[in-house]
Amino acid sequence: MEKKDWKTWFSRLGVAGFLFFLTKGLVWLAILSGLFKTCA
Repeated sequence: MEKKDWKTWFSRLGVAGFLFFLTKGLVWLAILSGLFKTCA
């Protein structure tokens, strides 16, 4: 593979990883917020 292909692949992997962890973090915040409101 050429270097350009590797850069594109790593770029896509980075964006996918960022979106995954962003979504995961937002879901956890929503869950914890809901639990806090329910218990408090």
